[in-house]
Amino acid sequence: MPRRAASARPTFTATLKALDDLAGTGAKISVRITDLDRGTAVLNGDDFVTLPVAGLGVVPLLVETAAGFEAGTLDPLEILDRSVIDPVGVGGVWQHLKAPALPLVDLAVLTASTGDALAANALLHRIGIPAVRARIEALGLSRSALLDRFRDERGPDDAPHFALGSARELAEVFAALVNSQAVSPGVSAQVAEWLSLNHDLSLVAAATGLDPFSHENDEHGLLFINKTGRDDGIRVEAGVLAGPRAGVSYALIVCFDDLSIYHRMRAHEAFRTLGMELMEYVF
Repeated sequence: MPRRAASARPTFTATLKALDDLAGTGAKISVRITDLDRGTAVLNGDDFVTLPVAGLGVVPLLVETAAGFEAGTLDPLEILDRSVIDPVGVGGVWQHLKAPALPLVDLAVLTASTGDALAANALLHRIGIPAVRARIEALGLSRSALLDRFRDERGPDDAPHFALGSARELAEVFAALVNSQAVSPGVSAQVAEWLSLNHDLSLVAAATGLDPFSHENDEHGLLFINKTGRDDGIRVEAGVLAGPRAGVSYALIVCFDDLSIYHRMRAHEAFRTLGMELMEYVF
């Protein structure tokens, strides 16, 4: 798409104010916006800091799954029965479906589109956490880690979080996906296709006006993929947004004291403020 002059692009002052206000309440924040054309940072704040990223940690799992499909070490139609997986009810739809077993490729779709914890755990059961950790290392992500499977409750003997990451590395991964640089063009395209089905457009993506259930082909020329992560006091989103003027990869991690609905909505509003200014930047 043609790119116009950048002289009038926004400076994200509203986003900075919203994030400063959150930081003033004790929230931990990591943010990164990278211009895809230039490869330079448009906005960064503590983007090197490693923080919990909740369900966004499934992205390396999806990359490893797609790489297995491409290499032939995994059969996309291999059936996995959920009876071999410990029940988990933190999110997703498979736990509500009658089908007791699904192929690996459908589990990947559920993991990417609905944040299905049971489907993600099933993929982890088949692929193994060590393989995903090796993939994280191969992708050059030194500040990211997959620690554990999804759990309804975490005890003293469990890892404190599902996954960790930094905004800089999350933005780099999404840039690599759309630039066909994550493992291979085929793997990049497959993971980007899965992520384009994501239904959670309630944070940064709320500003796009896209249909949460059908947004892979936007009539206004908006290219968008994203993944979110949610846990108690944790909100995360990373993705790629491209329009006629520019394209960006972005990531925002906010860890806050979830003491009330007000505290939660203030965190959500910071994501939506970022979304509005990203839309102004790319259009």
